[in-house]
Amino acid sequence: MKYREMGSVGDKVSVLGFGCMRLPVIDGDHTRIDDEVAIPMLRKAIDAGVNYVDTAYPYHSAGFDQPGDSELFVGRALADGYRDKIKVATKLPSWLVQSRDDMDRLLAHQTERMQSGHVDYYLLHGLNKTFWPLLKNLGVLEFLDRAKADGRIKRAGFSYHDGPELFPGIVDGYDWDFTQIQYNYLDEEYQAGRAGLMHAAAKGMGIVVMEPLRGGNIARDLPTEAAHVLAGAETRRSNAEWALRWVFNHPEVSTVLSGMSEPWQVDENLKIANDAEPDSLTGDELARIDKVKEIFNATQPVPCTQCGYCMPCPEGVDIPGNLAAYNEYFLFDTESHRQRVKMFSSMAIPPDARADTCTSCGQCLEHCPQSIGIPDELLKAKEILGGGK
Repeated sequence: MKYREMGSVGDKVSVLGFGCMRLPVIDGDHTRIDDEVAIPMLRKAIDAGVNYVDTAYPYHSAGFDQPGDSELFVGRALADGYRDKIKVATKLPSWLVQSRDDMDRLLAHQTERMQSGHVDYYLLHGLNKTFWPLLKNLGVLEFLDRAKADGRIKRAGFSYHDGPELFPGIVDGYDWDFTQIQYNYLDEEYQAGRAGLMHAAAKGMGIVVMEPLRGGNIARDLPTEAAHVLAGAETRRSNAEWALRWVFNHPEVSTVLSGMSEPWQVDENLKIANDAEPDSLTGDELARIDKVKEIFNATQPVPCTQCGYCMPCPEGVDIPGNLAAYNEYFLFDTESHRQRVKMFSSMAIPPDARADTCTSCGQCLEHCPQSIGIPDELLKAKEILGGGK
């Protein structure tokens, strides 16, 4: 296993991290993790050198407002001395915090669930334009300072689910140890994007990458034209290896989380991670991945570049955010992907900024360099994603 520095904090973490959001389950019930399969998977990864395990309060739950089985699983799986071999990451459920006391209560509940006296890497979960100001006003930065000082957490960070404009301000707003962002070859300009990755790295923060395979979608069947592009490379690789190696290629990335749900995926990911050198892809290989991105982008129903010229909307509609979620919905034709898009868009876009707030005034039409019929596209987005009223 190869290891990289977690930013400037001095920790060495395995380039492959084990994500505990998509573990094998019993009889298709997402809330019931199959320990007989999942525990050997996690322990095999740890025995092979993986030392970063990521979970969260709602993973494997019936809903984001409920605690799930994932943290409990981590406690079960890390018995017999395995807890001492790894660093555990979990997250403060931002949407459940209504007071400063809630932060301490939730952290205590999480450490109890994981059978651990502390959390090595603690994140504010899913920061966006709603949760970040709310948590700051409730005293979350003082909470992090105190929890680090008394040893309840070792490192403080945040995961991110919003547009590129908010990310630098959060990075600059506290002395963070690390951040967790969605990053893969389709998402180089999505959410925090490459600019956000570079900004955080320049501040000395560790970079944890989530969704390197887009929920497994870019590890499965690619569009035929895209598959032909990759098949023409001198070195033959699986779709998963192309995607993971693209992320590993970035020297700024500390560790890459993979949500493995079957034992063979552990074997494949370990093999790929053992060859995870930064800056190792050739110019031809990078060009082929760029071509695959172009093929995917051509499937998008709205040619929105997220330039923001349409903003501000007089009614407060987050036009780029709604159109980005609408495009994202159609990127993969799987029910799990589309439900995930709807869930995260409902978290990222406040009710009064969603598509159904549009009054079709037409002001945005004057400013769109792509000549998009924005009111009509927002109506379609409302029908797909739902409204806020």
